[in-house]
Amino acid sequence: MKIYADFHIHSRYSRATSREMSIPNLAYWAEKKGLNLLGTGDFTHPIWLRELKALLKPSEFEGFYIYNRTFFVLTAEVNTVFERGGKVHRIHHLILAPDFEAVDSLNSILERRGDLISDGRPSLHMTPAELVDSVLEVGQDFEVIPAHIWTPWFSLFGSVSGFNSVEEAFEDASVHIHALETGLSSDPPMNWRLSCLDRYALVSSSDAHSPWSWRIGRELNVFSLGEPSFKALLRAIRNKSPSEFLFTIETNPAYGKYHYDGHSRCGISLHPREAMKLGNRCPVCGKRLTIGVLHRVEELADRPEGYRPQEALPYRDLLPLYEIISFSLGSGQKYSKSMLNVYNGLINRFGNELKILLESPIDEISACAGEDIANSILMIREGRVRIEPGYDGVYGRPIFSTKLRGRGRFDDLQDYLR
Repeated sequence: MKIYADFHIHSRYSRATSREMSIPNLAYWAEKKGLNLLGTGDFTHPIWLRELKALLKPSEFEGFYIYNRTFFVLTAEVNTVFERGGKVHRIHHLILAPDFEAVDSLNSILERRGDLISDGRPSLHMTPAELVDSVLEVGQDFEVIPAHIWTPWFSLFGSVSGFNSVEEAFEDASVHIHALETGLSSDPPMNWRLSCLDRYALVSSSDAHSPWSWRIGRELNVFSLGEPSFKALLRAIRNKSPSEFLFTIETNPAYGKYHYDGHSRCGISLHPREAMKLGNRCPVCGKRLTIGVLHRVEELADRPEGYRPQEALPYRDLLPLYEIISFSLGSGQKYSKSMLNVYNGLINRFGNELKILLESPIDEISACAGEDIANSILMIREGRVRIEPGYDGVYGRPIFSTKLRGRGRFDDLQDYLR
């Protein structure tokens, strides 16, 4: 069975999330996206957990729950807050759990370390190693995955409060870490530049705070599991099995909010080389720049750009369909009824978003939605979209050519080659 999975999402009980984050809405938009497995998010929150128990039913696949036609696995994100070496560290972790009984047992331990009800993504006063030990106290069939590992705040390698290695952060518990989440501002090639990360599976998820398909599934994981189950899913991740863990789908990392160095208040975005020339200070106000993911990778990398480990799993770069539509028609990220009508017309014609982005014939897409959108999708497939990099909390911006010379050909093509 082919599994299209987004593990990292949030409920409406997490801060800065949409009130529309409910199981019915998530299942509805997952079908439009082409996802058949979602993380529940926020199983540490007592009210959300009560809703999950009421709405999700055990499926035919052990450890997978179901609502309508969408499967779910129990997941949560937690923030460990601790002091080491005179510095406060804050690191986010994604947790996958095998069943509700295990979740109840884990929550009874975690509630002693922090307030589980004020935020669906709770802050826990414990080290990463203590978190792993608490999980293993309940059982071996959990997975703890450091989340969005390069973002400046709240991550394993973050420039503000992170570390320089998995071992430094997790100490003796590092042997129980099998996977790392790339996050929107990094992709597998950036992580391949660190030889110390070769043993980890690189997973990708959306960290969605709203249910619509331009948020859930903007990054995801593709598996082929002969007999699907939670244990089979863990096996595929832990073994980095290329026959079971097929590939990840990523956004171009330049599209992420923390790819370049910068200072959003002053509108300053800089490649790390330029930032270093300025002493990592904003040239407008003189304050310290937010050091982005690309800069941090350069600091820790021991391999040249373009290096690919022999056993690395493949990946694909995509952008959400709605955002391709809006950018290719010149409206940026604005959401409108007319844009949504175009989106829904494509979904009704081809079935789901992933089919459109990965395999539907370009000429048929053109007949349905017009040449500009069809050629933008072709450019995405072929990796020919230029991205103005994101920085300091500002998303990057894809730039599509809208002048066409026949199907698949563009004026000023060289300007759009990466």
